[in-house]
Amino acid sequence: MRHKELKAWTGGVAHLLPLAAGRPSLLGLSQWLQQVCAVDNFVLFVYEGNHRPLDLFDSFPADIRHVYVEDYQAGPYLLDPFYLACTRHQAPGLWRLRQFAPDHFYLGEYYQTYYQQTGLTEEIAFFIDLADGATAVLSLMRKTSSPAYSRDEMQLLECARPVVEQVVREAWELRRAQPRPAQDLDYQIREAFDQFGAQLLTPREQEIVQLLLRGHSSASVAEQLDISPGTVKIHRKNIYAKLGIGSQSELLGLFIRELAGRDAAGGMLAAG
Repeated sequence: MRHKELKAWTGGVAHLLPLAAGRPSLLGLSQWLQQVCAVDNFVLFVYEGNHRPLDLFDSFPADIRHVYVEDYQAGPYLLDPFYLACTRHQAPGLWRLRQFAPDHFYLGEYYQTYYQQTGLTEEIAFFIDLADGATAVLSLMRKTSSPAYSRDEMQLLECARPVVEQVVREAWELRRAQPRPAQDLDYQIREAFDQFGAQLLTPREQEIVQLLLRGHSSASVAEQLDISPGTVKIHRKNIYAKLGIGSQSELLGLFIRELAGRDAAGGMLAAG
């Protein structure tokens, strides 16, 4: 960043911080970060307990917002490496999605069926700890027509982290002043994942299914569960037979249908 650009960027902080907390300051933050590097879209999700992700801010046009927000909130977030990192209490900082993605993520069904629809080439995010154990994830997205974030861009964005954290925390404090009621659907979505196939599968088979849905290969599943790859393959064969399917893509399809039909049918495959 040249001297003139640095002066404009640091000067922008003086205009950003006095903005009203919430959407005004978050919009100002997104515009300020654009001075560091090009970002196609921003989205700020808050992950809190078993609630569905709360969309605190986004910059999506109306015609694509449903893919990035509504479709994501309906269940695919459970397979998102950023969400899973939050459940593991990932340290605050700026992270690339691929740092958390399992070995077959970009070949897996979550990517092929959902993530690929977003048309993204890369996603990085600020992880910010909030009150009461919640975590904010501010994603900076680039589409396939844009290059990956360079090392210099990542270093400059890292310098912006204290400002990002302050603006996001102030926006969350404003939002959490409005009580967020527990919604049955939030817990049903999580239960649908935790109990998927419970009436048909053994506990070990359920563990394997959850890892497969999240994009792990047989080798990665074996490493995660400390069993041999051959044992995983036997389990996979038994799982597919019990569920009446023949592939990992059909497994994800079955899970998505379970989510969609859970309200009406009470969950075909979940323990009742």
